[in-house]
Amino acid sequence: MNVLFTHSYFYKFDGKQWRFKQPYPPLATILAAAVLRNEGYSVSLFDTNLRDDPTEILPVLEKVKPKYLVIYDDGFNYLSKMCLTNMREAAFRMAEESKKLGCTVIVSSSDAADHYEKYFNHDVDYVIRGEGEETLKELLSVLEKDQNVDRVQGLAFRQEGRIRINPSRAVIRDLDALPLPAWDLVDIESYRRIWLQHHGYFSLNLATTRGCPFKCNWCAKPIYGNRYTSRSPSHVVGEIELLLKNYSPDYFWMCDDIFGLKPGWVQEFNALLTAKNIKIRYKIQSRVDLLLQEDTLDSLAQSGADTIWVGAESGSQKILDAMDKGTKVEEIYEATRLMKQKGIRVAFFLQFGYLGETQEDIDATIRMVCALLPDEVGISVSYPLPGTKFYDKVKDQLREKQNWSDSDDLMVMFESTFNKKYYKELHRYVHGVYRKQKGYFSLKKLLTNPLRLNYKDLRTGLATFYYIPTTFTQGLKLKKLKLDSHSVKV
Repeated sequence: MNVLFTHSYFYKFDGKQWRFKQPYPPLATILAAAVLRNEGYSVSLFDTNLRDDPTEILPVLEKVKPKYLVIYDDGFNYLSKMCLTNMREAAFRMAEESKKLGCTVIVSSSDAADHYEKYFNHDVDYVIRGEGEETLKELLSVLEKDQNVDRVQGLAFRQEGRIRINPSRAVIRDLDALPLPAWDLVDIESYRRIWLQHHGYFSLNLATTRGCPFKCNWCAKPIYGNRYTSRSPSHVVGEIELLLKNYSPDYFWMCDDIFGLKPGWVQEFNALLTAKNIKIRYKIQSRVDLLLQEDTLDSLAQSGADTIWVGAESGSQKILDAMDKGTKVEEIYEATRLMKQKGIRVAFFLQFGYLGETQEDIDATIRMVCALLPDEVGISVSYPLPGTKFYDKVKDQLREKQNWSDSDDLMVMFESTFNKKYYKELHRYVHGVYRKQKGYFSLKKLLTNPLRLNYKDLRTGLATFYYIPTTFTQGLKLKKLKLDSHSVKV
C-alpha cells in the first residue's frame, strides 16, 4: 500500500512567481499525506515546487514503486485555483509516466474538478471533486478491498467508456481532528536556502481555516466551497510551536482566504501566544470591512501581524458593487489608515478589466492607490473561473484560450472595454505610477527630516527620477491603445 504524493505546481514554470523567490511547501498535499499515513499507508512525496521538469518524477517512481500516484494540488495556494496550463500539462505528463509503470493515478485539484474529462484523456483513473482527504481515504480503502467505487462521494471516474460523477461529499467540520501536515516529507532546507539568499529571512506557510462565505462573483471555490470552517486557536498555536521547534522559521504566511473571521478568534489567538510567550511575525489576507470590527486590528498587531493583504480590487464603488464585493471604497480608506496607525504593513490586491469598467473607474483606482500608498500592490486583470457568476456572464465570449499559461500571462479572455494590449500596458503603468508616488513621499521625508531617512527610503526616492519619464511614456502609450480599442469596436 505504497502511495506517492505529488502536485502540479512548478515555480520555475511561472516566471513571475519564480522571480519573487518566495516558494512555500505544498501544504494541502502534505496534509493529505499525513491523513493516509495515519491510516497505515506508506507515503512519500515528490515535491515539484523547485523542480525543473515533470520527468524528474521518473527515478522516484522507479525507486519507490508506488501502487498509487496521488497528484494532490495545494488548495491553500491561490495560484493553483487559476488552473494555469503550464501546470496542467505537467500534471498530464506525470500521470502518463506513472501509468506506464502500472500506477493507479488519482488527482485532486481545482483544474481537475472543472475539467476531469481532460485528465481522463491523459491516463488519470480518478478525480476527486471538492475537499479531498476523506474521499481519498475512502477511495483507497475501497480499491484495496477490490470493491466498487460507485458509492464513494466526491469522486469522478470513467467506467465502460462513460464518465461517472458521484454525489458530492460534505465538508469536514472538525478541522482539529485532522493530523498536522507531514512536514517531515518536505526538504525544508531547500526552501530555507532560497528565502535566506533572496530575502534574508525564512518563511513557512500554515492554514487556520477553509473556505470563504463571501459572494464575490469572480471568485471560485472548487475545493473548500462557500462555507467557512476554522481550526481552534489552540490547535493552530500547537502547530506554530512545532514548526518553531523543528524548523525555526522567521515568519509565517497564514494562507487562508480570510484569516480570523470567526468572532473572537483573533483575540483568543493573541491571548494564547501572549500566555505562552510566543513571538512571531506573519502576514494574512482579510477584508477591509472585517478589519474595522471591534478590536480586531489591535489583536492582530499585538499577535505579530506584519502585513495584511486586502482585496481592495477597485477604487470605484460601481465596480465593487458589480463584483458583489460587499465592501465600500471608504472602508478601504479607513482600514488602510488604521493599519498604518498600528504599524501594520498594508497590501492591496487590485483587479482591472471587470465587465463595465470605464476609464473613469480605472482612474479612480489609480487615485486611490496614490492617495493611500499601500506598502505592496498586486495587480491582475479579471479572470473567468468556471463555477462563478462572472464566468457564466462571459463564457460565450471565450475562445480557444480559456486559461493563462502562467500567472504573468495577464491576457483578457473576454470582450472588455479595452483591448488586451491596453491592460498589459496598464499593469506596468500602475506599478510605475505607484512607485513614482512612493518616491515622492520618500523625497519629501528626506527634505523634512533627513536624519530619519534610511537606505530603503533613499533608494525609493532616487527611483522617482526613473519613473517620472517612464510613466510619462507609458501614459502616452496607454492613450494610443485606448484609441485603438475604440477604433476596433467602431
